[in-house]
Amino acid sequence: MKRVAIPISNNKLSEFFGECEQYEIYDIDSGITGKQSANIPEGINIKELPDWIEKQGITDVIAYKVNPGIIRLFASKKVNLYVGIQPDSPQKLIDEYLQGKLESDERVINELMNSVL
Repeated sequence: MKRVAIPISNNKLSEFFGECEQYEIYDIDSGITGKQSANIPEGINIKELPDWIEKQGITDVIAYKVNPGIIRLFASKKVNLYVGIQPDSPQKLIDEYLQGKLESDERVINELMNSVL
């Protein structure tokens, strides 16, 4: 089973990971088997989010822009991170995920990684 998290602001994918109102979390096992909303615990530092996500049993995160250091933290936790996904409704994004059509945008990844050099 997979657990997919989508950071949400104004009812769509948040532009910046970690600066969202809540996460929509989907349980997936040959289809959606459950859905819940979760707020980031108060006082948590953005660098602690990968640990929090791992403790929630989340296997995949759908995001638009992510701090490059956070990308590395997710990799160390073995959490799949989809980066550069254009903001849209959580339902549309999870449908694309289920259909295998969701892919990270290399242009956005390169832009993020080059911004720290």
